[in-house]
Order: sequence, then C-alpha cells, then structure tokens
Amino acid sequence: MNMLQSALGGGAIFPAPETLLDGLTFETATRTVLGVPYTLADLLAHLAVTQRASLDLASGKTETWPEGLDIWPGVADAAAFGAFLTDLRLGLAEARALAESPSERAREVLTDLAAHSAYHWGQVALLRRVLGEWPQ
Repeated sequence: MNMLQSALGGGAIFPAPETLLDGLTFETATRTVLGVPYTLADLLAHLAVTQRASLDLASGKTETWPEGLDIWPGVADAAAFGAFLTDLRLGLAEARALAESPSERAREVLTDLAAHSAYHWGQVALLRRVLGEWPQ
C-alpha cells in the first residue's frame, strides 16, 4: 500500500473509517451536540457526497465539479443514512484502487480528497467521543 492509499483509508496515521463507523446507529448519528451546527449523520452525508464527486473527477467520469451540488444534503431517515454509509464504504475502496497507480490528475484530486476526508474523519471521532459513543 502506498502513502496516498494510506492517507485515503486511515489505519496507519489515524483510525480507519471503518473503525470510526463501527457500531454507529442512525439514532446516535442524528443526536445533536450543543454548539455544533450539524449531526454526525449530516457530516457523513457531506463526506459521501464530496467523496463521490471527487472520485468521479479522479477517474475521469466527469471533467468538472458538478454545478449546484448540495455538499451538505442532510439525512432524511435511516434508509438515507444507510445509503450514505454504503456509498462511503464503496467510495473508500474505489479511492484506494485509484490511488494504486494514479494519473497526475487523479493524484491531485485524491490528495485533496485525502486532506478533506482526514479533517472530517477527525470530526467524526470527536463527535462520537463527545456523544459518549466511541472509546476515549
């Protein structure tokens, strides 16, 4: 595994997304935290949407960022939450595969995605701790 793959999937430097998602329920993910303008579910939906748009750019499926993309779509119900989690998991696997031998464009997009995702995965860990739903 190369450095870009590690940065996209965690585990070496920070907890892997699967660890951060382990045992997370819709009920927990939709609880609010005083002073935080979004829930865990909202944050994970944001990660899923931006990851998909980035992967489409990195893979060449699209040439530009989608116009009018709602990057904070919110989560209507448990089914939508489950769909976002599935998209996240599938996208992580796709990102690691693309990072194995990326084109120059893919490397740039995936590097941005890794930085963006790491920031938000840190927020996921913090919110889970604040909610008492992840080991201290």
